[in-house]
Order: sequence, then C-alpha cells, then structure tokens
Amino acid sequence: MNVTPEVRRILKNYESDNPGTKANLVRLLMEGKLRGTGKLVILPVDQGFEHGPGRSFAANPPGYDPHYHFQLAIDAGLSAFAAPLGMLECGASSFAGQIPLILKMNSSNSLATEKDQAVTGSVSDALRLGCSAIGFTIYPGSEYCFKQMNELQALSEEAKAAGLAVVVWSYPRGPLLDKEGETAFDICAYAAHMAALMGAHIIKVKPPTEHLSSLAPAKKVYEEMNIPRATMAERVRHIVQSCFAGRRMVVFSGMEANKDSASLLATIQNIRDGGANGAIIGRNTFQRPRAEALELLAKIVEIYRKPPSVPQQ
Repeated sequence: MNVTPEVRRILKNYESDNPGTKANLVRLLMEGKLRGTGKLVILPVDQGFEHGPGRSFAANPPGYDPHYHFQLAIDAGLSAFAAPLGMLECGASSFAGQIPLILKMNSSNSLATEKDQAVTGSVSDALRLGCSAIGFTIYPGSEYCFKQMNELQALSEEAKAAGLAVVVWSYPRGPLLDKEGETAFDICAYAAHMAALMGAHIIKVKPPTEHLSSLAPAKKVYEEMNIPRATMAERVRHIVQSCFAGRRMVVFSGMEANKDSASLLATIQNIRDGGANGAIIGRNTFQRPRAEALELLAKIVEIYRKPPSVPQQ
C-alpha cells in the first residue's frame, strides 16, 4: 500500500505520535473509496444506547443485527465502522481485517436525567477486537464535563501508548445552553477546540448554525471581529481553523435523523467546501432500506472525492 502525499501531509501534523498510532491513522485514511484523499466517511452505530432499539432500528429491521452494519460499511466503501463494545464483539471475528473499527467507549441513555456518559469499554477491549481507534464523547458545558475530560485524558494516554488513534465527539450541553445554543457557531468552535486541546486525532462536532450564543464575551468578539458565518462553508472553515488551523482532522455529524436526502447532501457539500475532513453519519443512512442507504452513502463519498467548489483561505 502506497501512502499518498495527502496522507503523508496529514501525518506530519501529528508530531508526538508513535509509529503504531500513525499506522492506525494510515489504516483509516487509506481505507475504502476515499483512500488516500485525506477524507473520511465513517458509519457510527451507537444510537441504541441513547435512543433505544426501537427508535434506532425499527425503521429498517435488518439493523437490529450488528452484522448488517459491518457489511453496510464495507459494501459502501467507508473509512471505518464505529460502535460500542457489544456490537463490535458480535462481528469482530466474521469481519476481521475487512474495515477499520472504532470502539465507542462511553455512552448515555434516554432513561437517565444527567447530561453524562458512562464508560462502557476499555483500551484492552479495543486491542482485543483489532480496532484502529477509540471513540469518546464529551459534553462541554455539562455539570459533568470535567469528569468526562478526566476520563478522556486517562483513556487517551493509554490508547496512544498502545498505538491507537483517538476520536472525540464534542457535543456542547448544559445549563447555560438551550437547544439553539448547542449548535451555535461560537459554541461549536469552542467545543471543537476543546477536543483538540484534549489530544484528539479526529474531532467530531455537529454542523454549526449562524446563531451566536448568549455567552456575552464570546458573542462580543465574534461580532466585533466580524468572523464570517453567513454560510455553512464559512462556519465550517472557522471550526477547522479552531482545530489548530487545520492541523487536526475535523468531521461532522449527519444532522438530525430522517433528513431528506437533498437537504442532507446539500449540507454535506457545504461542509466539504468549508474544508472539513468528512462525515460520521449514522441514522440518516442505516435507517433507510439497504439499497437506498448504499445509494446515499455513494453520493456522500462522491462529494468528498471532489475538491471544494469555493476557494479555500
């Protein structure tokens, strides 16, 4: 396997990592239809924890079977498959070596009232299952965010020492943020920057809206400095800038579930134009019939195969 110049360029940004971790970053970046482009499309299936089995899989009943998702990610030519411990254990042997795996190591659930997540896997589990990376969610702004950061620090240190990459889902939540504030432009940038500061190799955030939060000091700076935010591409460009001027890979979620295909693809194209490294997209794909999901994923991959349609700054 010849590593492309683009992948080599990305690897140079990870100056402290050992050969094992860099090898796993190469595995992610040289897999599937986007191999060598520096872009990633990852299938995450961790929604059963937070939303329950019915809300996650009843729309497409084959999705109750973990093997369905392994095969969907493989057949779609995706970069990786991310899931909690039990789901990966169900297919780790049958699909060994066929696609890079990411062990999602903490989870929430809709029965709980706290904005927190429980650790549900370990680095040794990730190694045993042949994973390339661990995944972890933090909720910046939550009353439990410092505990989550402490957990992430310990797990990241262990994972990197073992040669694994670290993917961080950074979702702002908490008493100072209403629903609109969770995807506010300045807040998404703040959350992405926190994940970079925590040592993430790959950062996942939600697509930011034009809204500015009610945090007065931040809002004042964004308005006075006139940081561009009128378009999704402009907002994404700032998120990427906030991740060490693009020295860390940033991928975006697939928006709310059941988004119509045209709107979803238009948003993804705008995110690409902002310089994002790709997408982690779950329910908007696996809740569709298999043929429809494969068609949609093929279109998403094709978007990321093409260069941005607006000039990069």
